[in-house]
Amino acid sequence: EAKNLLADAKKLLKQIVDEKWLKARAVIGFFPANQINDDDIETTVDGNKLILHHLRQQTERPAGKPNRCLADFVAPKDSGREDYVGAFVVTAGIDIEGHVEKFEKDHDDYHSIMLKALADRLAEAFAEQMHERVRKEFWGYANNETLGNDQLIKEEYKGVRPAPGYPACPDHTEKPLLWQLLDAENNTGVKLTESHAMYPAASVSGWYFANPQCSYFGLGKINDDQVKDYAKRKAMSLSEIERWLAPNLGYEPE
Repeated sequence: EAKNLLADAKKLLKQIVDEKWLKARAVIGFFPANQINDDDIETTVDGNKLILHHLRQQTERPAGKPNRCLADFVAPKDSGREDYVGAFVVTAGIDIEGHVEKFEKDHDDYHSIMLKALADRLAEAFAEQMHERVRKEFWGYANNETLGNDQLIKEEYKGVRPAPGYPACPDHTEKPLLWQLLDAENNTGVKLTESHAMYPAASVSGWYFANPQCSYFGLGKINDDQVKDYAKRKAMSLSEIERWLAPNLGYEPE
């Protein structure tokens, strides 16, 4: 059965490519950035300041292992150093709707699901390709990188591309700031829904960090003191922030 699924996937992928069912688009940008207030990043867009909000690990860590925050990966403002943060939105889902509708009209849920799954994988592959080009070409901080496929899979490259909603930055409400920085809807056609999901779904978005010390990490559970401070920094109500951060709360909201 697994062999049949793989064969079907390869056949459908060939059809997607040969008949040009899907379009892929991407927008990337690099912006002046500095760490402020320990956990935030100050940047500018069109000459206006924009604050990107982040959260810090609070669980007990082994000796010599700091409680990390993504803001630690850019230079503090009081250091006097100019630093940068990158942002990206990529999609491989442009024009997918008509093909999904055709499968569903024919009651072919199998190929409808497979098409969506392949589009998701193509979007992830596109995100990986763009990150490689960022490292070696657009930002160029690792222009001598010569990693093999196994090394790329093990993420042995310098820099990370964490996505809002994922372990290091689980708050989806930061996505509108990313969209604002990149004018993402106009540049890619990818929209944000009211729940901050991306449409088309076969899309990937996030931040680029180039600091050689940075790595992927999970935020874990956080306490009410940080959540209250985070709500204040974002000018949102505590109850709303607690709703968005529910999986990461280390306490029971009132």
